Amino acid sequence: MLIGVFDSGIGGTAVAHKLEELIPEAKVISVNDHKNVPYGTKSPSEIIRLTDAAIQPLLYQHCDAIVIACNTATTVAISHLRSTYPLFKFIGIEPMVKPAALQTKTGVIAVLATPQTLKSERYENLKNTWASKVQVIEPDCHDWAELIEQDKSNEIDVVSVVDALLKQNVDVIVLGCTHYHWLKQRFIDAIGSNPMAVLEPSDAIANRIKDIV
Repeated sequence: MLIGVFDSGIGGTAVAHKLEELIPEAKVISVNDHKNVPYGTKSPSEIIRLTDAAIQPLLYQHCDAIVIACNTATTVAISHLRSTYPLFKFIGIEPMVKPAALQTKTGVIAVLATPQTLKSERYENLKNTWASKVQVIEPDCHDWAELIEQDKSNEIDVVSVVDALLKQNVDVIVLGCTHYHWLKQRFIDAIGSNPMAVLEPSDAIANRIKDIV
């Protein structure tokens, strides 16, 4: 089984490593578009153009499944990819709004995502479908992907973010950008013994691949 993973930057590396762990029989290859990162502040038409160009090596190698390991590219470009390349199986990543809404006990969740993801139609549909009865907090993370890509994640004040969310009664945090997966342990450490969960989609991606390949 050959699995292709695309992300705008280094976020996809974390996803690829996790897939290698969860599906050891698969060969995982990844590509990124580091020179154009971040995607989250670009226009939809530019995101579609860049994503289409960046996945060409995965199409050339005839991957059994191609994971669009970028929430922004998924929400904006995956419909275009599926219609343009109907013979390929694309698996997207979207913020885990449904699991968070089902899991919350306080009725307040937080979605950490790029500006383009937060204003996308797909994300709005996710909220309308699954989170209409919960409060969704969307902290400002507009520069996080770029900081992580530049190896400056230490400039992101995770502790202050967690403290602010706890004060708003948030008990589930959704990491809605694969770049943010690199911050997961820092969030867990900052949360400590507080009743707050951190969700990211690696396990769900692996299960989806096993279902369709």
